[in-house]
Parts: sequence; C-alpha cells; structure tokens
Amino acid sequence: MRASEGESGQAAVELVAVLPVLALVAAIALQLAIVGFGLWTSANASRAAARAEHVEGDPRQAARSAVPSPFRRGLSVRTAPARVRLRVPVLVPGVRPIPVRARSALLELPGG
Repeated sequence: MRASEGESGQAAVELVAVLPVLALVAAIALQLAIVGFGLWTSANASRAAARAEHVEGDPRQAARSAVPSPFRRGLSVRTAPARVRLRVPVLVPGVRPIPVRARSALLELPGG
C-alpha cells in the first residue's frame, strides 16, 4: 500500500502536534506523584514526632529525620499533638511550593 502524495508527512505532523500535550500530561502526573509523596512523608514525620514526644525524646529532630532532604526546607513541627507542615517542591520554576500538613497523636490505653 502506498500513501497518496498529499498524506506523505501527515503522521510526522500529527506526532509533533501531540508531543506537547503528552509532555504536559506527564509533568502533571509527576507533580501529583510528588505531592502524594509529600503527603505520605508529612504523615510519617508526624507519627515519628508523636512517638518521640511519647517517650520524651525530641519530636522536632524525629520529624526532621523522617523527612527526605528536598522536603526539609520549610519544615515546621509543633507538639501536643504532633503537627507537621512541609512544602512540596514544584516542577515549574517560579511557582511557590505546595504546603501539606499532617497531625498525629498517640492514644493512651487504659491500664497501659
């Protein structure tokens, strides 16, 4: 089968037209994954801070050690109950980081 003369470069033109859309979709998916990881990280850090607070350790240090270094900038930890706030890095330069928060408290069991 042979393409007609008017359609010889149509597939290349369509590919070039679709590539920016695919790149945008991939960038959005990656940013959503980074935000999800930030949410999971903040929850993990708040649990670590709550555990440290329960055993009379340093909750701020425990939360800081539970957070990967790219997320430590802008990390804030409060206690009783443990609350962690961090800023998720953004892929687009010039856009402010996305804040995420988590809160954890250990429950005291009766007779424990």
